[in-house]
This record gives sequence, structure tokens and C-alpha cells, in this order.
Amino acid sequence: MSNFEYIIASLPVLLPDYKYAEGKGFGDLIEEIRENLDEADSATLDLLLDGFDESKLGEDFFATALKHRNRFIRSYFRFDLGLRNAKVRYLNARLGRPAEQDVLTGENPDADDADIEGFRFRVEELDEAGAISDILAEENLLSREKALDDLVWKKVEELTVFDYFDLEAVLAFVAKLRIADRWLVLDPEEGRERFRRLVKEVKGTFNLESIRIS
Repeated sequence: MSNFEYIIASLPVLLPDYKYAEGKGFGDLIEEIRENLDEADSATLDLLLDGFDESKLGEDFFATALKHRNRFIRSYFRFDLGLRNAKVRYLNARLGRPAEQDVLTGENPDADDADIEGFRFRVEELDEAGAISDILAEENLLSREKALDDLVWKKVEELTVFDYFDLEAVLAFVAKLRIADRWLVLDPEEGRERFRRLVKEVKGTFNLESIRIS
């Protein structure tokens, strides 16, 4: 059985400059979390991590994620797919390509898991569609990426507002950690600020005086 209380209590407080310890990185933190997950929950974590790997994304991945038993996985990747499709449509418009080229719709009548109308999964309109359109119109690349990540961060918070010591809380932490980790490469100061924000949120949510990972 997964030990969620121990995992949450052991989430990292990073050093003042918010860099990984020498020889450590995102993957090391993930493995320390995984040590306290049972086999089923570890597999769910793997699916979330697969969703961060562009080479693994596609119709099969989303067909699995959008029907998954875990609520966070279903909701997070429903949002992720809607956001990705919005980006594709935006690029299609900029490049003069057909509007729906490369957009994932879930329609595949020949698939074994297709429903009676020929869809493996359904793509829903996002409540954030207007905000996404406004962000994509931003000319500055870094500003656009920051705003999109802020939107994802906010969505993760909304999906787990009542989650504390459970798998959803752990998955939400990993989703935010991945954003912060990415910004350490794109903009180190922004990455450090996101780490500070993440640690502050964890401390506030779980009301812990200290959170330390050994």
C-alpha cells in the first residue's frame, strides 16, 4: 500500500538558490517518491511521466489516459490534449495549413476500442479556450510559454483543491515540479521562483513546519 503521508511529508525543500544537489535532478526526486508507492500507483505515475515525453504522445496514449481509473490523470490529460490541439490549430493558421491538420480528435472507427460513433475518446471544449487563444497571440516566446505554464499550474491546483494525502496530491506535485524543472533550463530565475512557489504551496496546503527529503 502506498504511504502518501510519508511522501507528502518528504517532498523537497530546496537550497536557497533552488538548484538540485550535485548529481541530482528531476528523475532522482521521482524515484524517491516512487519508493513509497505500491505497484499500481507507481504505474499511474509512469503514465503521467509518459505524458511529458513528446515521443510517446499520440492517439494510443490519450485513449488510455482519458479512460484511466485515476481522476487526476483523466482530467489533466483532457486539459493537456485540448491545449495541444489549440497550439496545433494556431500553428496551422500561421503556416497556412488546413485548420484541423494534425489535430487529435479521437475519431478512429477501425480501432477495437472505438465507441458506436467511431471515437476512441472525446475532445471537450475547454473553459480556458479564450484565455489560451489570447496567450497564443502573444508575440514574445518566453512570455507565451510562461503564461501557458501558469495556466497549466492553475488547472492542476483546481483539479486537486480537496486532495491532501492521496495519489492525486502526489501527481499534482509532480506535474508542477515538471514545470519548474523545465524553467530551470529556459530561464533559471523563473525556474527558481517556481520552485519557491511550489514549496510554499506544499507547506501551506499540508501545514507542515518543515519538509525535507534525505
